[in-house]
Order: sequence, then C-alpha cells, then structure tokens
Amino acid sequence: MAHYAYLDEDNIVVDVIVGKDENELIDGLTPEIYYAQGTSYTVVRTSYNNKIRKQYAGIGYRYDADADVFIRPQPYSSWILDANYDWQAPKPFPSEPGFWVWSEEVGDWVDEEVTVA
Repeated sequence: MAHYAYLDEDNIVVDVIVGKDENELIDGLTPEIYYAQGTSYTVVRTSYNNKIRKQYAGIGYRYDADADVFIRPQPYSSWILDANYDWQAPKPFPSEPGFWVWSEEVGDWVDEEVTVA
C-alpha cells in the first residue's frame, strides 16, 4: 500500500489517495502513470511516514519537482522558506513557558492565555 498525490498544473496537491505499492505494475503501468490516466493531473508518490519527498503531501501543499519535495502552504506572509523547505517565522520561537502563537498583525509571538470555562 502506498499513497499518491494528484497535482494540478501549478504542482499544487488537490487530492491524495491510497493505492498499490510503488513496485507493483497495474495493467503494465507504474502506479503514478496508471492513476494519472484520464485526468489532467500529474500523480506523484508521497510517503505517510515522511521517508520520501520530505513530508507527506496534504491538499494545498506544493510539489517542488527540482528539489523533489512537498512543501507545506506558507502559514503567514512574513514567514520565509529555509534551505530545508520549512517555513520559518521572522523571529525565533520564545523559550519562556507559555501558549505562544504567531501574530502577523504584531509581527511577533504572543502568549495566548488559555482559559477554561
């Protein structure tokens, strides 16, 4: 059993399916070619345990064919993609205890106190 991502013309993942193992031919075709038949999509294998193409593809992820990796959607417009294809905030995550969330409005991490009703 393997997982396959369907990519649109911009290499954005539009669907992910479970299919035949990548070593099995289906009607003489590799699974990637077989699953793409009759569609306008490119099909690329993804790995549920992140063993290939950096990380498991999710809908909205982008496939970078040159690097052969799936890249998560940019979480905030100020975040930058690093050399490992991970999004990084403009400021490091705080080391102090707290419930830290990124505030694009503030441009920094803010501590969101959790209240229990």
